[in-house]
Amino acid sequence: MGVADWTVHTVDYHTAGEPFRIVPAPPVEIPGDTVLERRTRAPGGDADVLRRLLVNEPRGHADMYGGFIVPPDDPGAHFGVLFWHKDGFSSACGHGTIALGAWAVRSGLVRAPDDGVTDVVIDVPSGRVTARVMTTAGEVSAVTFRNVPSYVTARSVPVSTPSFGELVVDVLWGGALYASVPAASVGLRVDVADLNALIAAGRQVKAALAGHPAARHPSEPRLDGIYGTIFHEDVEARPGMDGALAQRNVTIFADGQVDRSPCGSGTAARVAALDDAGVLADGAVLDHFSIIDSHFTARVAERGPDGMVVDVVGTAYPVGECTFSLDPGDELGLGFVLR
Repeated sequence: MGVADWTVHTVDYHTAGEPFRIVPAPPVEIPGDTVLERRTRAPGGDADVLRRLLVNEPRGHADMYGGFIVPPDDPGAHFGVLFWHKDGFSSACGHGTIALGAWAVRSGLVRAPDDGVTDVVIDVPSGRVTARVMTTAGEVSAVTFRNVPSYVTARSVPVSTPSFGELVVDVLWGGALYASVPAASVGLRVDVADLNALIAAGRQVKAALAGHPAARHPSEPRLDGIYGTIFHEDVEARPGMDGALAQRNVTIFADGQVDRSPCGSGTAARVAALDDAGVLADGAVLDHFSIIDSHFTARVAERGPDGMVVDVVGTAYPVGECTFSLDPGDELGLGFVLR
């Protein structure tokens, strides 16, 4: 059966403004015994064709994000998910995990009380994560993303960029490897007015770290590589919010893709860095804002030999359901992206 024979049903959500396109029943086989193995084998196969169909214009766009629901690694999780974006398949996605928790409860896939907390356990390429879903009067009111352990992998790594000169970055793990850079060090603000320059800077930092020892995962080569660049800055605390510290950030990931949310796995990585530096007191909450001013809160929930388990709190909302197909006579085929 070829792509022209596929009918693809999706449930689209957004988490803090960032899209997440859920494919509950992918019409293709995605081989592998674990989610990480499926991610490794997906490029170049039918799953990659399906990704392109859903992410490319006119069905998607250059900043689309989504996930294929797949079997869990073992019965300890409710399901697995293979995350995808414009340029391929990612190892982690916090905003997607928040969306999946809300979807699993709203759809009835995971039963939840009208009032209370329900754990939706999900296997992702970087490990096992939990979406802790709060329901109030039968509605999803908040979702806590409990990530795999996060930690600092390298401090003060020098990088050379063609447009922004010599920079010093930290490399952090939050389910993916991130380069963390103060926005002021590249002469920019985390502001929509600086977005094109932030994209350029993010691409250049990522390129400068390609093949660098700091871009290697400590124990799993299949998780190597800088996924994104996080630009951050301190902001004023806001009345009525609980955070001991407030920051704004934007994550430029893949090849220039922009996270509209504060980035779930990136937020976990930033909390680990702030805690490690002694800037965020033990148990204190970070108010984390995005480039569009959407908001997560986060804190260290547990500590262990593998790093800090961080809870990131947000919520997600359904925006629509779609049925996609490809007309065999469509000369654009799988589509295109302009960036």
